[in-house]
Parts: sequence; structure tokens; C-alpha cells
Amino acid sequence: MSIDPTPALRPDSVAWNKGRIIGQKRPLMPRHAWSIWARLEIVGNARDLALFNMAVDSKLRGCDLVSLRVSDVFAAGRVKERASMIQSKTGKPVRFEITETTRMSLERWISDPEMIGLEFLWPSRIHGSPHPSTRQYARIVRGWVISLGLEPSAFGTHSIRRTKVAQIYKKTGDLRAVQLLLGHTKMDSTVRYLGVDIEDALTLSEGIDL
Repeated sequence: MSIDPTPALRPDSVAWNKGRIIGQKRPLMPRHAWSIWARLEIVGNARDLALFNMAVDSKLRGCDLVSLRVSDVFAAGRVKERASMIQSKTGKPVRFEITETTRMSLERWISDPEMIGLEFLWPSRIHGSPHPSTRQYARIVRGWVISLGLEPSAFGTHSIRRTKVAQIYKKTGDLRAVQLLLGHTKMDSTVRYLGVDIEDALTLSEGIDL
């Protein structure tokens, strides 16, 4: 049997994940969150500042965040201190706090002339769409990450969602509280989402002296 001497041909296309960091996205560190906040404040971008603050506070999935209505967070002439919404993924309600800094940025954005008579908190800038898509939100987040000089493939919309709960877990070790804040139906989901492993468990255990 003769052997074909022709060398194997390799495709010219580059793998879609070449050079990218694949897997769970990292939460933002407090210094990252503060830097994004400061940059948006300095340039006077009221919409993105309110969006960023609300994303961190609410810990909502991107699909729920972009579909927030003004009435979800604003009533009786002021922004609520706590709000809730039905999650599109689970069909169950989740409650979240709105801190003073976020309330101030929301009030500034809602009072903007661009928002007069609008139903959705983040009106789309594309004709025919009532609010941004999750893909558009992902592009906004990518812009925030790039502005800090970070690797964009290491972060995503879930980085914003995980930012506050990662700090809560780090300081308290309370998985049940994190589960409620994220609106997870199963504790296993919360454990996987935070990336909790045996080292985390041992660190917590070492901090308890009986």
C-alpha cells in the first residue's frame, strides 16, 4: 500500500477562543468598581453612571437589568431604597437594595429631559427597541473594562453581578445571604457561581477558634 506524501492541510481560520480567557468571569475588585464610577462621574455620563451603580447594587442578570422600568425603582417622586422584580430565568421575585449613591445617580438620570415620558429605565438608542439588548449591555461593560486597561475576555456582565456578592461572601462567609441576593433557587448554584472550593472552606474554618 502506498502512502500519500501530501502533507496534511491545516485550516487558515483561527480558533474563536485563541488568546481569550475562557470560563467563569472574574468579579470586579473594589478598586476597579471605584475607578469605573470615578471615570463616569468625571465625564458626566449620567446614563452609564446610573446603569453601573444599579448593576452593582441590584446584582441582577443582564437580561433583567436592561428591562427595568422606571416604576420598578421610582415612586412618589423619589427612588426607592429597596425594590424587587420577577427574574426572567426563574420566574421568581428577587429583592435588592438601592444605596444612597445609586439613588442619587438614578434621580439625576430619571430627571434628564431624555427620560421624559419613557417607560424603561434604560431606553434603547436603536429605533424600534424599547430597551438595550443583553448584547448591547455586554458591549458597554466591555468598554468599562477596557478603559481600566484590563483584559476584556476575563470580565463580562456577570463580573458586575458578582462584584458585590463576592465582597459580601469574603467578609461574612454567609452563602445563604448570597443565595438570596442573587435569587438562586439552589445553594449548589451559588457555590458554583462564587467558585467556592475547599480552600475557602478551610480559611473560614481556621477563623473560628473554639
